[in-house]
Amino acid sequence: MSETKIALVTGANKGIGYEIAAGLGALGWSVGVGAREQSRRDAAVARLRDAGVDAFGVPLDVTDDSSAAAAADLIAERAGRLDALVNNAGITGGGPQQPSSVDAAVIRTVVETNVIGVIRVTNAMLPLLRRSPSPRIVNMSSSVGSLARQSGPGGETSTGPVAVAYAPSKTFLNAVTLQYVRELADTNILINCACPGFVATDLNGFRGVRTPQEGAATAIRLATLPDGGPTGGFFEDAGVVPW
Repeated sequence: MSETKIALVTGANKGIGYEIAAGLGALGWSVGVGAREQSRRDAAVARLRDAGVDAFGVPLDVTDDSSAAAAADLIAERAGRLDALVNNAGITGGGPQQPSSVDAAVIRTVVETNVIGVIRVTNAMLPLLRRSPSPRIVNMSSSVGSLARQSGPGGETSTGPVAVAYAPSKTFLNAVTLQYVRELADTNILINCACPGFVATDLNGFRGVRTPQEGAATAIRLATLPDGGPTGGFFEDAGVVPW
């Protein structure tokens, strides 16, 4: 088994996911670039390798059970364990998402990727994470899922427009994260949620005000927490995000 730390980042072919992979690679980690499309995955791996990162491609569709199982098999064969899983892949479902007029199929599609996809991949990778001396799971959430911020004054300013599929999917993800924390409380797996902030990516039509590198910083920190670090938290650059 390699002494080099091994990470898997889902949705790592572009945007925040790519920068998380690049940041972990710069720290000497070997990073699996999880992505569905081969051409984009291969291009991201090549770009990371050109930058000196020990990157490898992981074919992964987070909405498919067999794909998640195959990804776990690939990592097991390559490294024998997994030290950090960053569940970054996500979709918005497009817009508008007014509760009174949304197509229920949009909500199902968003939840399938943003919530069930995280459960699917996490469960596939847990046996490999248990083999790590210091395993970490980071779920990429968003402050739009914060009920405190949604219900507080200035909700539109702090959490964006009404989005009945996307925003509640992140609230759901936060709740799921805490269930894993409770189940795995007697292990050394640290599990946290990260908010990247309003980052300019194709997810929002590049309207964000932060760079992907800035958006990746909290996830990188949580993926590399020392033993005894926090677990069951929701963090952004400025500190703790209220649930």
